[in-house]
Amino acid sequence: MHILWFNWRDILNPEAGGAEVFTHEVMKRLTKRGYHMTLFTSRFKRCQLNENIDGVDIIREGNKYTVYKQAKNYLKTYKHHYDLIIDEINTRPFFTPKFVKEKQVIALIHQLAREFWFYETRFPLNYIGYHYLEKKWLSNYKDIITLTVSNSTKMDLEELGFKKLFVVPPGLNVTPLSTVKEKEADPTVAFIGRLKRAKLPHHALQAFSIIKREIPDAKMWVIGDGYLREKLKSFKIKDVTFFGHVSNEKKYKLLSRAHIILTPAVREGWGLIVTEANAMGTPAIGYDVHGLRDSIRHDETGITIKERSPGAMAQQAILLLRDPNRLYRYSTNALEFSKQFSWDKTASSFHKVLSNQFETDADAILS
Repeated sequence: MHILWFNWRDILNPEAGGAEVFTHEVMKRLTKRGYHMTLFTSRFKRCQLNENIDGVDIIREGNKYTVYKQAKNYLKTYKHHYDLIIDEINTRPFFTPKFVKEKQVIALIHQLAREFWFYETRFPLNYIGYHYLEKKWLSNYKDIITLTVSNSTKMDLEELGFKKLFVVPPGLNVTPLSTVKEKEADPTVAFIGRLKRAKLPHHALQAFSIIKREIPDAKMWVIGDGYLREKLKSFKIKDVTFFGHVSNEKKYKLLSRAHIILTPAVREGWGLIVTEANAMGTPAIGYDVHGLRDSIRHDETGITIKERSPGAMAQQAILLLRDPNRLYRYSTNALEFSKQFSWDKTASSFHKVLSNQFETDADAILS
């Protein structure tokens, strides 16, 4: 089967995130099952226009705004080469159901944008997007097979009238530790992710400033990069280290040494970094929002907070850091939970959808 997959970014794009990791890990495993996989995506500075990565053919045209038009033009010429189209939606869709009638189209939606409009776009687009555009755009996909990564997003899509939904949770990029490793001598909290408004990294820093007043020897690691980095550094909170973008080896070493991670996002598709931290024996404290309420099992592998404020996050972190027995219980539970995830499982579930054999949901996959 020849599959054409549309996504606005690929794994090498400097702006790539969890969605792009998901896409690449699934695609490269499907090639090993005999699928011919082509990813059509946008260009970025100094990129190759065509290359093969892990068996996946990558075609790059347009930028993050014009890639959608370029994709439509590509399909007009080459759609007869493919048996199936996958339309991966990150806020704006490729609208393939509108102009591809003779081929099967499957949608992949990690999360709805919803609140993102108010954090990452300006007025009046934020109001138009939130109240009109997203619902209008997604209405084109209600009757086709749609995959998503969490029950939270599944429920969102059901409310919009989607009928053919399957949950395929993400995998894991690292082998979970055998046991929880020794942590830092000083209480250490970490934030990891893109330093952008919708991830609320300033909430994590504000929470740490409160933690620091109550636990003077506490320290914080900020792992990741983004347009907010310099502004966040200007807060000048004592004992906060900004690592920027780090290698996977460095990332997992830091995660294994931290006591907890703080994840105050607006919403997530799943929260892949939570599962990666869990694999390193580190629990998460996050807001009770879509995605994080799936990846964090409250009072088992971590804590979800209904009051979405730095003060509430700090209070829970202080209580946990002062209770080593509960912290160790969360750490061990988180580590065990992470062992249920693998990209091989994710790709296998994806294959079942493609071969019309999918008969499970998230609970069955994670049992």
